[in-house]
Amino acid sequence: MALTKNDIVEKISLIGFNKKKSVDIVETLLMIMKDQLAEGEDVLISGFGKFCVKDKNARRGRNPATGDDLILRPRRVVTFKCSGKLRDAINGSEM
Repeated sequence: MALTKNDIVEKISLIGFNKKKSVDIVETLLMIMKDQLAEGEDVLISGFGKFCVKDKNARRGRNPATGDDLILRPRRVVTFKCSGKLRDAINGSEM
């Protein structure tokens, strides 16, 4: 099951913030991250990971429904690389 924005708001409200303040905190954090990524800047959250903007070149593709060849335009994508601490926490049960 996925963690939703509403789940995050609920968890923040449990530590003493009212619901409106919790929503404002989450919305502000996400807005800051979106703005940085839109400007092509990386977002590093210590102990969690790094969101990076990568440029993809134009490439040849194929429409799976029709089989027609086409050229996919250049684009930017966001990638995520988790930190060592997060990786260790995820894999901690295997140690």
